[in-house]
Amino acid sequence: MSEPDQLVALDTLRRMAREGKRRFAGLTAYDATFARVLDACGVEFILVGDSLGMVVQGHGTTRPVTMDDMVYHTQCVARSVRRALLISDLPYMSCCDVPMAQANAARLVQEGGAQVVKLEASQEQVEIVRGLSEQGLPVCAHLGLRPQSLTQMDRVRRHGRTPDEAAELRETALALEQAGADLLLLECVVDDLATEITERAGIPVIGIGSGAACDGQILVLHDLLGLTDPMPKHARSFMDSGNGIADAVRAYVEAVHSGSFP
Repeated sequence: MSEPDQLVALDTLRRMAREGKRRFAGLTAYDATFARVLDACGVEFILVGDSLGMVVQGHGTTRPVTMDDMVYHTQCVARSVRRALLISDLPYMSCCDVPMAQANAARLVQEGGAQVVKLEASQEQVEIVRGLSEQGLPVCAHLGLRPQSLTQMDRVRRHGRTPDEAAELRETALALEQAGADLLLLECVVDDLATEITERAGIPVIGIGSGAACDGQILVLHDLLGLTDPMPKHARSFMDSGNGIADAVRAYVEAVHSGSFP
């Protein structure tokens, strides 16, 4: 397990997943002030998500977010993080082939200060993950609901409901792990399938809207703070847990660690 004063690395998450005693907790952050609060309150990882396009920039989707946006916000967060593992998103159209993905991932690490890069993945991204891994770039592969593929008119839904869709997700998760992914993130995957993928995976699995069996959980910070309208079905505001933001974050971390959330 990790404690608020202990440095969290990929090996920390691997150990927590392997031991299965306590799930690890993550939140998104986009600036130095919130990053400092989350880090101090004990989250194991912080994600600089391209969700900033919606919750910070006011867009209807994540697609307008650029590499320069991601590098800038990752820099802001990295300046305040002292112990949590820092993950940053590769935004829309930033990893169309291996050389592009390698160059942009290197920017997030070298310029931004990220320790892990995340990309929305399908079978088409397996070779990209392999190319990143071969360059020594730690990768989190994001499966299920992939916001970069959605337009404002698309309906958010659970993934893996049909036998064909479930089989594809199982196959893709295995292929990405074999290609060198260090983490998997499952978004809005049906609970039974998320449980199966987590049990079979040899790497830690992070869930959001994918049931309680994943090794760790992630929430968008603005959802935790009750600022999202409408609130996603998988999310929960923790602002009634205490006297302020720090207490809400601590309550979320404890809820994930104990298994009472989701």
